[in-house]
Amino acid sequence: MRYIQLHEQTKVPVVKNIIYAVKLVWQADKRLLLGYILSYVSSAIFSLFIQNILFLKVLLTLIDGNSDFRVYVKYLAIFLLVSLFSKAAEWYGSYMNHDATKTVLKNINNKIFKKAYQLDVSCYEDPEFYDKYQRATLVLSSGYYDLICYDISIIVGAVVSFICVITTVTVIDPMYLLFLLPVLFVFAVEISKSRLVYKRDLEMTTNNRIKAYVQRTVFLKDYSKDMRTSNIFAVLMKRFDAAIKSNIVILKNYGLKLFIYSMVSSALSEFIPIIGTYAYAGYQFVYKDTMTVSGFSVVLSSINSVRDTTLNIVEGFDELNQMALYFQNLRDFFDYEPKVVSGTKTAGEFESLEFKNVSFKYPSAQKYSIKNVSLKINKGDTVAVVGINGAGKSTLVKLLLRFYDPDEGEIFYNGINIKEYNFESYRERFATVFQDYKNFAISVFENVMCRECTYEDKAFAKKALIQSGVWEKISSFSNGGDTLLTREFDENGAGLSGGENQKVSTARLFARNFDIAVLDEPSSALDPIAEYRMYENLISATENKTVIYISHRLSSAVLSDKIFVLGDGRLIESGNHSDLMAQNGEYRKMFDLQSKSYKEEVNSDE
Repeated sequence: MRYIQLHEQTKVPVVKNIIYAVKLVWQADKRLLLGYILSYVSSAIFSLFIQNILFLKVLLTLIDGNSDFRVYVKYLAIFLLVSLFSKAAEWYGSYMNHDATKTVLKNINNKIFKKAYQLDVSCYEDPEFYDKYQRATLVLSSGYYDLICYDISIIVGAVVSFICVITTVTVIDPMYLLFLLPVLFVFAVEISKSRLVYKRDLEMTTNNRIKAYVQRTVFLKDYSKDMRTSNIFAVLMKRFDAAIKSNIVILKNYGLKLFIYSMVSSALSEFIPIIGTYAYAGYQFVYKDTMTVSGFSVVLSSINSVRDTTLNIVEGFDELNQMALYFQNLRDFFDYEPKVVSGTKTAGEFESLEFKNVSFKYPSAQKYSIKNVSLKINKGDTVAVVGINGAGKSTLVKLLLRFYDPDEGEIFYNGINIKEYNFESYRERFATVFQDYKNFAISVFENVMCRECTYEDKAFAKKALIQSGVWEKISSFSNGGDTLLTREFDENGAGLSGGENQKVSTARLFARNFDIAVLDEPSSALDPIAEYRMYENLISATENKTVIYISHRLSSAVLSDKIFVLGDGRLIESGNHSDLMAQNGEYRKMFDLQSKSYKEEVNSDE
């Protein structure tokens, strides 16, 4: 097994990765590799050996021997038939790989999407993961899956042609093999060069990610207003320019070394073999008179074919080595094992939920987001988890839904650790509206139901949109609930305000059958009146259900049976609204401050 060492701790198994890549493509659609091999092997053998060497040798031998014209015509007919067969093989091979390319792209893309869906949420908050993911997707975006099949077919065709040409030259004079020996060292040079290219590209990954982020952000609607009403565009452009300048420095650092590798490779693969062969052939033909015109012509033609086949092999191996390095990233991506693992038990109807001494901090964080939290929620409870921003409220939701597992302590659902439950059955018990809600570029009805909608689904989604308070707006569109959200794919798509988008997202809750509703800042984009109406509808829709409000606003807390107050990741107070007001603690301070702010807002409006 040959390894290329990228840096002190990373070794990449080149041969193993090439085999892995071929298997991946073969499983997706074997016609891609077979088509390339058929097309390029037949082309290489015909052009580099049959046409340039074999037919030339036969033709010149006939001339030297003064053969009659009928023999020449016979060989010409044979050559024509071989030519037609070679072209037919090329065309059919091209047809195969052209059709298979789309299938392979689709299959590998779907495999990447499926794996991305299975990744831990923590991966999306890890810059190192994004770098690895970006390098992995280069296999698709840069067509490396296609290129590796192309390179293999080029190498196979060149090797077969090389053997045929070398055999022909050896028959003429074995001494010519001495001038071809330097070619063997070209492979070592190109392997070192490919390692250097990969290291250069690796260093440029973060800069390229910054460039891609700026290029994407500048064209996104979500950022357009801030771009035009602030100096943020200049800040982003400064980052963009810095990334480009950093890449230029990296390119300069590697430029001289890569130039030297290229010069040495050219000398070994072209200069020495060509000059040596021409000189020796001329010596035999002019001074020793031991070579015929046909032999001399065939040798000179052969060395050009040897040069071409050698370059094809070298370039093919060079690219294969680079592909092996990039496919290592894809292998790492596919081989990633989630740390949060699904259990086997099926979650039954909700009875109780309990946090016992739960502590958690994010992988890159220095301090705990949740520290030694214990609380219990029973069936039918309406619970508010409140606290200032950064108190750990949203982290509590992530732990509850098993986006992360606690570092310490346990979370129990119906008395059983939630780690023992199957993801799907457990999460189906929850209906969740997130603080950073997202709607998709699909129809309003599909956004609510989260699937392609039947007629019955649309009626159900309409009812949910009425309950969330946004149907009046949706019904004003020409296509009603069938209108696409955003104009990204349809110029007649709907552009909704932040509050309207949040109401569409909230409608998903009304459209689901659930045991527990988790509302993480569900009214962050709503005005106080819309917020109050939404809570009224939520109370009606969640009657006899368990509801958990996560909010820094306290309007939801007044309606709750239990209130848990978080501060700096710890549970500092608990009770109902009256109890906490009487305690005159943090909750009372927050409530009085928000009440005062709200009254001032109302008075100023009046």
